[in-house]
Amino acid sequence: MLGHIVEVIVGLGLLIWGANRFVLGAAATARNLGVPSLLIGLTIVAFATSAPEVLVSVVAGLRGESDLAVGNAIGSNIANIGLVLGVVSVIRPIELKSATLTREMPALLAVSLLTVSLFLDSYLSRVDGFVLLTSLVVVTFWLTRLSLRSAANDPMKTEFEAELPVGVRMPVAMLWLAVGLAALLFGAQLLVDGSMEIARSLGVSEIVIGITLVAIGTSLPEFAVTVVSALKREYDLAIGNIVGSNIFNLLAVVGIAAAIDPATLHPSVLSLHIFVMVAFTLALFALTYETEGRGRVKRPEGLVLATSYFAYIAYIVVQKV
Repeated sequence: MLGHIVEVIVGLGLLIWGANRFVLGAAATARNLGVPSLLIGLTIVAFATSAPEVLVSVVAGLRGESDLAVGNAIGSNIANIGLVLGVVSVIRPIELKSATLTREMPALLAVSLLTVSLFLDSYLSRVDGFVLLTSLVVVTFWLTRLSLRSAANDPMKTEFEAELPVGVRMPVAMLWLAVGLAALLFGAQLLVDGSMEIARSLGVSEIVIGITLVAIGTSLPEFAVTVVSALKREYDLAIGNIVGSNIFNLLAVVGIAAAIDPATLHPSVLSLHIFVMVAFTLALFALTYETEGRGRVKRPEGLVLATSYFAYIAYIVVQKV
């Protein structure tokens, strides 16, 4: 067991470090190519911070362990809202001002409902995977148009502009992109290996390990970005990171898992986990969506989110569902 725990810790470390380097390389490369800052933030950075989940999904899918990939995607979305947003808003209440983010929020709700509709037959087929991956292309195109049409004074654009790397030469950016990807791949392999052995040793299902251990670990890059952004009072960037990552988690992570390894879903996915994810997504929507882009997440609301998340995790660990 100790050896498998070390595998998980090393794998998580490589995923976190690799995600940081991958984000740096991807953002710097895009900036050197003249891509607008808001487009980089809405698409490239959002996808890059979901890279740990994507790589875990690929490795798990290739090994026929689709429950781990699905649990990782659902659990990461729940963790991003309950754990990340909840804890961060307790530390510092969050106020949103971006009209762009207000328009992005319904997209997350629509993607969540699409995923639920595909899960209803309890089977994740290749067709489902291709539907999700096609939707990823459509959403990326829509986000591209959204970024190009956004007002020049949108706070989110200013915040992304301030955070994107400056002065990174193209060869260095490409090097970090490659190094980050290699670290992510190796870290994902270690994490999947160690997690599966721990699951077998503890007698719990892959879905439980995916939603708890793996999901929390792969959500750490989003947690780091959100904490730093909130402390700098870049609140739109903090929420935008969560929304973008959750969209990519469902469309890319679940889509890739289904395309690689079609499988029957674990019964608890439909009876519990997917509905908890939708409930947290609806809570995020209710707390932050305002037509004027003035949503707020106060300390008491953040405390409710965090408490609900820990209660949920405690329940599935005790019940092993």
